[in-house]
Amino acid sequence: MRQRRTLPRLLGSLLLVAAAGVAGVGAAPAPVQPPAPRPLGEVVPAPASVRPAGSPYTLTPATRIRVDEDSREARRVAAGLASVLRPSTGYALPVSDDDGRGGIRLVLGSRDRGLGDEGYRLESGRAGVTITARKPAGLFHGVQTLRQLLPAAVEKDTRQAGPWRVPGGTITDAPRFGHRGAMLDVSRHFFTVDQVKRYIDQLALYKINKLHLHLSDDQGWRIAVDSWPRLATYGGSTQVGGGPGGHYTKAQYKELVAYAGSRFMEVVPEIDMPGHTNAALASYAELNCDGVAPPLYTGTAVGFSSLCVPKAVTYDFVDDVVRELAALTPGRYLHIGGDEAHSTSHEDYVAFMDRAQAVVAKYGKTVVGWHQLTGATPAEGAVAQYWGLDGTSAAEKEQVAKAARNGTRIVLSPADRIYLDMKYHKDTPLGLAWAGYVEVRRSYDWDPGAYLPGAPASAIAGVEAPLWTETLATSDQLEFMAFPRLPGVAELGWSPASTHDWDDYRVRLAAQGPRMSALGIDYYRSPQVPWPAG
Repeated sequence: MRQRRTLPRLLGSLLLVAAAGVAGVGAAPAPVQPPAPRPLGEVVPAPASVRPAGSPYTLTPATRIRVDEDSREARRVAAGLASVLRPSTGYALPVSDDDGRGGIRLVLGSRDRGLGDEGYRLESGRAGVTITARKPAGLFHGVQTLRQLLPAAVEKDTRQAGPWRVPGGTITDAPRFGHRGAMLDVSRHFFTVDQVKRYIDQLALYKINKLHLHLSDDQGWRIAVDSWPRLATYGGSTQVGGGPGGHYTKAQYKELVAYAGSRFMEVVPEIDMPGHTNAALASYAELNCDGVAPPLYTGTAVGFSSLCVPKAVTYDFVDDVVRELAALTPGRYLHIGGDEAHSTSHEDYVAFMDRAQAVVAKYGKTVVGWHQLTGATPAEGAVAQYWGLDGTSAAEKEQVAKAARNGTRIVLSPADRIYLDMKYHKDTPLGLAWAGYVEVRRSYDWDPGAYLPGAPASAIAGVEAPLWTETLATSDQLEFMAFPRLPGVAELGWSPASTHDWDDYRVRLAAQGPRMSALGIDYYRSPQVPWPAG
């Protein structure tokens, strides 16, 4: 590869010499000044504390990434940082456990309890950059901030010109909420392992720490279950519009879980029940009350399917699916859906959710459900995911708030704020509009801590941005709808409420435009954001 680049570089050098000779005939050219480093706090999410000071640090071919000798976790984070920086800088950036000075140093074991499990301190000056954290996740998040402090071209996978300067000063940072999630619907349209990994990488840059995978719906079942094999082979054989569908083998699912985990992201798998179950009902006739399997479904209507609540086989099915999925999932949570069960009577719904929650607990997981779970009896420790609108009835909001006052934790996903599949405006070629149009400012400009009347702030676990895929079938389409709204959701989950200011945020978001372009993200150029020219 280097040999192929030799001739263009030589020609470039000769052209520079020739240009210098021409310039020498007249006045001497003005010296070219390197661009100033970006402001220390110009990152997303906004850090908790920013103190600019001193000179910037410049990466050079001699830069090393240093870690403590006995810290395998820090070494793994350092290796990830090096893999990002090497292609664009062209520097070797060896990861070393020597005690030398300067370069980039990653230090685990801070005694600052204020950093928690995910916080970090980043100190930059002429001699180098040091990132300190109590736990590996904090070190990883500090590295994401370091990436954003470098020029956007650092994200490219080919060698760029530089210079690579990190502004001087200190950032001290920790998240506001512990749950900062993104949901990806792989049921309406199936997305491959590599496509999901690409999304994981994009989420990680903005400190998202939960990946909620919507693995089953009317249109497709996406995870192999050994005890019910037709769920995947038949129920997963199609998708919206009648495409080929697909499913993850157990090995592929474990690969995704491990990949997310390497980026300190916890996978929350969802099997939606008792509604949104046509793919399962089509796969096994005995799950239907009349014993007749319906045809596979490729449309987009909701609310027409239901497991047969009175049948004993239903709970054999639930037990088997939850047992196998729990065994594959090291994270704490398992999501059982529970929304839009319009074909299930209230009495049956309550009875089913009671039994399904017990099965989740039996296999050692904490249950998560959409907020309709609060219309039944949430189990102790349960999490309810609120997807209502600003205009949802006061009675429905109070039902959720009452559950919150009684100990149910709430993840906020208001559809008319952070459903990423909602159109930006009436002419957006993708997405839906049943919850209204959601421009970038609307998705950002609200406070999760004060959003749900009557719910104590202490009950709010955090935020999560769902991305439903009735109209989305490619990575480019996912990215166009997720970006640039998703970074704002990440900021709502991470940054202190005191930093929340649209006028400041839109400037920091605009600075992310070149970075998203460098990463190959086809984002929506919202007119509400002052994107750089070009």
